Amino acid sequence: QVQLVESGGGLVQAGGSLRLSCTASGRAFSSDAMGWFRQAPGKEREFVASTTWSGSWSGTYYLDYADSVKGRFTISRDNAKNTVSLQMNSLKPVDTGAYYCAAKRGSGSNNAAAYEYWGQGTKVTVSS
Repeated sequence: QVQLVESGGGLVQAGGSLRLSCTASGRAFSSDAMGWFRQAPGKEREFVASTTWSGSWSGTYYLDYADSVKGRFTISRDNAKNTVSLQMNSLKPVDTGAYYCAAKRGSGSNNAAAYEYWGQGTKVTVSS
């Protein structure tokens, strides 16, 4: 019943931009940590970005980014629509890979093994 579905991947030239979206269903995700991970062929899955509820009723969320994408990528979420997005600017060939949306209960994590729910991925290819 729980499902995460990514979309927005494609082919783009270096320096270009893409926006990935993830739609979650099957449970309430407003207090969950949501993350984006990527995996290049033959490489290990790596952390890209996450958004985690602070625990405050003010609705504040903590954002975290891998150093390699900081300043170029932006993660955001719309809890009313159960979506999380990843705006990717100034793309580089090294950003090429399959991008996965993930969710977990409780605190956020940069460790893929800590996440409970995963989408099937969307492919991003950046040409030089």
